[in-house]
Amino acid sequence: MVFAVGNPLGLNSTVTSGIISAIGRGQLNLNKNSYSVENFIQTDAAINPGNSGGGLFDINGSLVGINSAIATSTGSYIGYGFAIQST
Repeated sequence: MVFAVGNPLGLNSTVTSGIISAIGRGQLNLNKNSYSVENFIQTDAAINPGNSGGGLFDINGSLVGINSAIATSTGSYIGYGFAIQST
């Protein structure tokens, strides 16, 4: 169980919950820089535009990642969010 904290879509201080469904997720081409390294935590906790930079916390309140991206064709959350591992 994880919690994504942020300020998506113009809202302040939101928290969504979900699970981690994969770690070490890469080669998604979410970063358009050719020098980028992708090693994401994949979660179904909603990470919408504006959540980037917010924390992804476990049930004990420990930071496990920094919210950074979504896989989407519409610009909004459709089931997969990604965070950069914090440790």
